[in-house]
Amino acid sequence: MRRFALLLICALTLVGVTASQCTAQILHKKKKVDKSTETTNTVEPDKQLYDKAIDDIKHGKHEIGRLSLQTLINTYPDSEYLAKAKLAIADSYYKEGGTSNITQAVNGYKDFIVFFPFLPEAAYAQAQVAMCHFNEMPKPDRDNAHAKAAEEEFQTFLTKYPKDPLAPEAQQHLREVQEVLAEGQFRIGYYYYVKQDKRAAAGRLIPLTKRYPLYSKTDTALWMLADVFEKSERKDIAGNYYAQIVKNYPLSKYVAGSKDRLKALGMPIPQPDPKAVEWMTAEQNAPRPKETVVHKSLGILHPGPDTHTAARSGVPQMEAESDQPGTDTLTGGKGSSMGSGGGAPGSNAVIGVVKPGDPEPAQPTNTSGASEDTSAAAPASDGSATEPAASSSADGTANGTTTAPATDGAASTPATDGTSTSTDAANSGTSTTTDPPKESSSKKKGLKKLIPW
Repeated sequence: MRRFALLLICALTLVGVTASQCTAQILHKKKKVDKSTETTNTVEPDKQLYDKAIDDIKHGKHEIGRLSLQTLINTYPDSEYLAKAKLAIADSYYKEGGTSNITQAVNGYKDFIVFFPFLPEAAYAQAQVAMCHFNEMPKPDRDNAHAKAAEEEFQTFLTKYPKDPLAPEAQQHLREVQEVLAEGQFRIGYYYYVKQDKRAAAGRLIPLTKRYPLYSKTDTALWMLADVFEKSERKDIAGNYYAQIVKNYPLSKYVAGSKDRLKALGMPIPQPDPKAVEWMTAEQNAPRPKETVVHKSLGILHPGPDTHTAARSGVPQMEAESDQPGTDTLTGGKGSSMGSGGGAPGSNAVIGVVKPGDPEPAQPTNTSGASEDTSAAAPASDGSATEPAASSSADGTANGTTTAPATDGAASTPATDGTSTSTDAANSGTSTTTDPPKESSSKKKGLKKLIPW
């Protein structure tokens, strides 16, 4: 009996030892062996750092990955992975997102372009700079700093890399950016148009129609401008805008009304431009996301702009905005002109643009006592005429002085030496006063009445 018990104990002991050995062998097989420190490993250390950093960034460990890449750059300045490391750092900031990270991404991409301008990845870096601003664009009624920056960067990309595979995508993004910029200008112009502030409305709509012909509401802006000028008794300029709608936007809903107005004004109706017909036909047949009630309601909560109405074809505006004429001050008169862009091509619109810093246009003068009234005072916005800007002597030479009324009801006559002489109706004596000349009322108004509305 004792012998049987001993044999049983020995058998169980042997089984336990064998099981533990098998378990140890299985665990040893499953354990990963780090071969990076082995003497037989021939992989370069800079490649190890780069691969490990890319793997960390791929799994969302952006900070750890950037530290490894920065270590590579500092430790191996002659590494073949130096350019890839710099680009990967910028990409990690871009993928991580956030305002501060996007700023870091823009700086990283621009540094890459400066240090490696001839590498094929330089085009990608330039496109990414534009995309950083594109993704940060707010709605049209918000600050348009990112939209302007995106427009400039996309224009730079298309100018430097017109044949790059990313060029078609960049061109479409540029159309969308310009749709947002034009929409912001249109809303301001429409606000002034509804308020019947014709001068302010024209100041916004004229440069819009010149700079953004692909904008989805450019025909509407041209119709509003034509209405503004027609109501301001400038039917020649209004006709130019009506003609531009018929010629350059032949499929617009305003074509029929424009033709009727041209007939009423006695102006010729132009033929539609074949290229414009082709472009508008392509735009109408282009696939676009369907606007639903749910989409419109959720669009209010979305911080970004809605660009589904942007053009899908056509060459976007490639000139920088600084190259366009300024629109700070509008002036009127037959001597000033906006150029062919203000109306139909080849027309001479009578609205000029004065850039900041230009001298103020000379005020018209009126000769009092002459046989004909030669005053050129600009009418007010409601159609009422304003008073003459300055008085002149009876011989037809302007002296820039005003007549000061006498305190005792006596008649006043202008003098040529800057003083006003009052004649007493009761006696034959004359009294001369040396009151300073009063400022003309039209000078006080300044540039407010310079445009003839």
